[in-house]
Amino acid sequence: MNEPHFDIVSLGEPMYEFSQIPGEGNRYLQGFGGDTSNAIIAAARQGAKVAYVTRLGDDEFGQQFLALWRAEDVDTSGAGIDPEAHTGVYFIHHGPQGHVFSYLRNDSAASRMRPEYLPLGLIRRARFFHTSAISQAISASACDAVFAAIDAARSAGAQIAYDSNLRLRLWPLARAKAVIGTTIGLADYFLPSLDDVKALSGLAQPEAILDWSHRLGAKYVALKLGPDGALASDGVRRERIAAHEVDCVDATGAGDCFAGSLLARLARGDDFWQAVRYANAAAALSTTGYGAVAPLPRPEQVATLLAEDTSA
Repeated sequence: MNEPHFDIVSLGEPMYEFSQIPGEGNRYLQGFGGDTSNAIIAAARQGAKVAYVTRLGDDEFGQQFLALWRAEDVDTSGAGIDPEAHTGVYFIHHGPQGHVFSYLRNDSAASRMRPEYLPLGLIRRARFFHTSAISQAISASACDAVFAAIDAARSAGAQIAYDSNLRLRLWPLARAKAVIGTTIGLADYFLPSLDDVKALSGLAQPEAILDWSHRLGAKYVALKLGPDGALASDGVRRERIAAHEVDCVDATGAGDCFAGSLLARLARGDDFWQAVRYANAAAALSTTGYGAVAPLPRPEQVATLLAEDTSA
């Protein structure tokens, strides 16, 4: 078998971001979002060779995404253009209860993904294939595309990484449970957040959630605990990774940074435990700036934080 051409290939939905500037009325800061796009950029910044599979509208937002990915060394040959649809957009408003998200994603180009549009040759050249439940929730055809991509990647020997990223505004809980549960069983690496799996499993305790994840078929689980760090399991050994003390200003995309950094380190040769500790530090650093993409750290920043905490 030929050596894989890419360390990581991710599939999903990019979304152009307009974030309201606090205290400045209706002024918005433009940016980039989308969980899988954030994750693949995070992986690229850690030195992994990566590609992204999606569909974009034939519009300015789509062109800006292509420019972003190319600037970040993300291969864009798997990003198709849909001339009849728009690139997804979301707005972040600041209300009394905190951030309020509004989405313009119905019938977006990414939601019109279908299995027959997939660049299967590219997907089959991945060492790791990454996707999320958001990619499945945006439409039935996109969900079919995710399963087709996982099948192609697995058949070519890739390992599968899956983030639950539960968004109940996109689909009912019963369907989410069925689809996510099936996909966990196909995953080598399951990367959920605590709130997601509480809703999906009906369980509250992290240790019980790890058991639930392994029963469904996940081989490795890295449970993201936000400000409490992470809890990881390979089915036999379990380890809690403490959070790093940083000046957190915006946690947007921290879980995506965790996923991309974890896979980049696995591709580099780290074992699971080394990769989880590295990803935990990278995710902490990603909260020290605003937006999902700009604060994604570089390797030297992560190395410095890990060294500081070791010497403390």
